[in-house]
Amino acid sequence: MARSIRIQSAGACYHIMARGNRREAIFHDDDDRRFFLHTLSQACEMTGWRVHAWVLMDNHYHLFIQTPEPNLVAGMSWLQNTLTRRYNVRHRQWGRLFGDRYKSVVVEGDDSYHYQTLLDYIHLNPVRARIIRPAARQSVLDYPWSSLAGGYALPPTKRAKWLAAESGFKSFDLADSTTGRRKMVERLDRRAASEEMKNCGVPPLPAEVDARTSHLRRGWYWGTQAFGEKMRKLAGALLKKGAPKARNLRGNPHLKAHGQQQAEAWLKQGLKAAEIRAPELARLKGSDPRKLLLAELLWRRTTVSQEWLSQHLAMKSAANVSQQLRRLAPEKLLAKMPKAFKNFLTHAQSQA
Repeated sequence: MARSIRIQSAGACYHIMARGNRREAIFHDDDDRRFFLHTLSQACEMTGWRVHAWVLMDNHYHLFIQTPEPNLVAGMSWLQNTLTRRYNVRHRQWGRLFGDRYKSVVVEGDDSYHYQTLLDYIHLNPVRARIIRPAARQSVLDYPWSSLAGGYALPPTKRAKWLAAESGFKSFDLADSTTGRRKMVERLDRRAASEEMKNCGVPPLPAEVDARTSHLRRGWYWGTQAFGEKMRKLAGALLKKGAPKARNLRGNPHLKAHGQQQAEAWLKQGLKAAEIRAPELARLKGSDPRKLLLAELLWRRTTVSQEWLSQHLAMKSAANVSQQLRRLAPEKLLAKMPKAFKNFLTHAQSQA
């Protein structure tokens, strides 16, 4: 059977779902969940994605993301492959972590009804899974691994920068304040208490709508009929051009500009914190610990290539950068660094 085309466009919104291989667990403990969020944070840093909602269950996850650039395929390829590698290393496993292709339902994010229903659908997933039981006076806030408890219920300074909570509050005409955050939770708790658990948060489907087209779970888009027609035309145009291929994240032209801009900013800040002037770089050894720590930061947190690092950090060649990074023990080097440089690296890591 031919694979469905991935519709990619600047500013597009998607409901992303992925399950474990054979529906087996992809999260065994809270560390696995923290690893996931850390990796998602890195993906957002490299792609510019904005995440409107997320929830992590035992054997699957849901994301509501927006892509300012048309980079869904490259970004998801990096995210899922990186998650698989990290999971296998941590659990001493090998092979696939995820089952079939991740499902991506393109969403009419500008329409308040379809935006709100998807946000609630994701946040009420623990209720449908019977993890949260309203009859036992449990709140949706009691489930820690969703963007409700892990984002919307928190003050802005404690949220991930990639979470678009401001859009979620605005959609429900709520202020991002103590009162607004409380109302967001109370509204979801009322839904959880009043709706049948297995269908909690699942919007009713009008009889005239085909669930194979516009549906949160089974369809290929979630929006109005006019939005569906627009997406069909866009898909047709993409098919004529040829379906987009999943290229390496670092080689994707839509992501290079974003990653290089961040790398250049961090390089400038890092050199200043390390008290290295640009003309001095060529006189320093390629194994200088400040160079190595900067290279490690930029390689792990942006999309620049090792060739780019070798040129901008005067480290001879891409092969030399690769060799030095493989040998690097950043924790040992960091302890010996000047306070200003150490603070810069810590702050940059926390932003990723």
